[in-house]
Amino acid sequence: QVQVVESGGGLVHVGGSLRLSCVASGSISAISAMEWYRQAPGKQREFVVGITHGGSTNYADSAKGRFTIHRDNAKNTVLVEMNSLKPDDTAVYYCKAEVQPVGGTWSDYWGQGTQVTVSS
Repeated sequence: QVQVVESGGGLVHVGGSLRLSCVASGSISAISAMEWYRQAPGKQREFVVGITHGGSTNYADSAKGRFTIHRDNAKNTVLVEMNSLKPDDTAVYYCKAEVQPVGGTWSDYWGQGTQVTVSS
C-alpha cells in the first residue's frame, strides 16, 4: 500500500506565509513527479506546483514568485513554501505522487488534502 499525507494548512492573513508538507510512504519502489493541486469551493481542481525526482520544477502562473517547492528524495517528501498569500489562494490543497509500488505499476496517488484559508 502507498499513502500520501499532507500537512501544514491553516488560517493566515493576507500577505502571510504557510508551509505545506507532503510525505509518501508504504511499499514504494520509486517516485517520479510530486505535485500540488488545489480546489477552491465551486471551482475545478487546478495545478499549482510540481517537482520531478531530479529536481526540475514547474509552477502555475499564480504561484510564480510566491511559492517555492523543495524535495527530499531520501524522505519521499516535498515542501511548499507559500508567501504573500492572497484570498484567492484559499482552497483545499492536494498532493499527488507518481509512484511505482514494489511489485506494481506506476500510478498516481493522492492525499486527502489540507485546507488553506487566507483572510482579508
